[in-house]
Amino acid sequence: MNISTRNEIELKNKNVIVIGLGKSGCGAAKLAHYLKANVFVSDQKNGIELEKNLSMMRSIGVDGEIEGHSEKIYDADLWVISPGVPQNAPIIVKAKERNIPIVGEIEFSSWFTSAPILAITGSNGKTTTAHALTEMCKTKETHGVLAGNVGIPFSEKVLEDLKASDPKRIFILEISSFQMEFILHFKPFISLFLNITPDHLDRYETMEEYESAKLQMIQNQSSDDMIVFNADDPCFENRFDEYPSTIIPFSLYKKENVIFSVNQSKIYTQENDKLIYLNEIALPGKHNLSNLLAAATVAHFMHIPNKHIEKIMATFTGVPHRLEPVVTLQGVDYVNDSKATNIDSVKVALDSFNKSIILILGGQYKGGNFKKLLPHANNIKAVLAYGQAHQTIETALGDAVRLYIFDNLKDAVSKSQSLASPGDIVLLSPGCASFDQFDNFEHRGDLFKQWVSQLEEQK
Repeated sequence: MNISTRNEIELKNKNVIVIGLGKSGCGAAKLAHYLKANVFVSDQKNGIELEKNLSMMRSIGVDGEIEGHSEKIYDADLWVISPGVPQNAPIIVKAKERNIPIVGEIEFSSWFTSAPILAITGSNGKTTTAHALTEMCKTKETHGVLAGNVGIPFSEKVLEDLKASDPKRIFILEISSFQMEFILHFKPFISLFLNITPDHLDRYETMEEYESAKLQMIQNQSSDDMIVFNADDPCFENRFDEYPSTIIPFSLYKKENVIFSVNQSKIYTQENDKLIYLNEIALPGKHNLSNLLAAATVAHFMHIPNKHIEKIMATFTGVPHRLEPVVTLQGVDYVNDSKATNIDSVKVALDSFNKSIILILGGQYKGGNFKKLLPHANNIKAVLAYGQAHQTIETALGDAVRLYIFDNLKDAVSKSQSLASPGDIVLLSPGCASFDQFDNFEHRGDLFKQWVSQLEEQK
């Protein structure tokens, strides 16, 4: 199958194998099926959700398998890979030996849409920025559609557009490094880089490998395209000089070449006109101010009126699992920051509060040094460490803070109530992946909220 030229790709009667039967795999399979391919789905795992997904696939005429990969997957013209499958997986190596073309779900989906793509990546802040930008792009002239690494497969939204075309549609994609590992033609109109800090070092051997995966997002950009980047992150200094795209910075501190600047009281435009006073912005925290500046800068180049950008900044309150207030019990604030899956995200969370904190850390260790949290030790009343990472956390922090070890998150939540006093914050900001005990970070955050609500019932 020839996939060397995007405009000549034809799926009809081709054997398309989708590896992975999660959300993105199901979305890719449905899209390929709609385009008349012979689709087969395969997942080495099992479980109730996968059984449901396989049953749903079969109901639309797509066959598949779970609990292992059969030889049938190698009878293929094309593989579409879910982001959870690493490049060095044995089946990937074997497929490459057989010269089977392999692409990711984002790449695959991009072949079948001509709508503008705004792609957002970074170690932290992607989801908040993507949601804010989507709201900014919802106007009479533009219909912002969110997809990607936010639990909404790009393939699902592309299929919707094929069935009912919308000329005003703009795709806003949150992109993870995993999703950029099998890129061929993917070409965003605007690529937004928020930051790069150590993350996913359980998958990448070095920071350089991790950064390289992120930069795959712009490998096909041309002089017609744009790169918007965080000038406050030294990692990006001179990083984009070799690319033909127009390069635009955003910054909390720098004024040169930025679209929007910040002083002590307001955000203002290049014409020195007020965009919005800082005390009118609904979303608290300096990190969120940076995220909103990033979104506003991209929105500016999509010709979104400043008045609408201002309105979104004044009303957008964030998304679940990112410093999400849960409840106040007997003067103690419970906060769900389950999306904090790396240590730098935890630092951002700790910077956001000026109170005594009961910090719940743990899960599946992804790399990084928890000692980076030591400058906050005076504000940490106790650390409740749970899950696979508890020993790593104890080694890093045990001599500096009161530290308790638990097998699971539920027990840590129960203990937090007895440790907290009025005025304290109980903060779930795990600094780890969720997959040791949960389906994903949303599942972890939802159960945290459920267990906190049970504390309320026990009062």
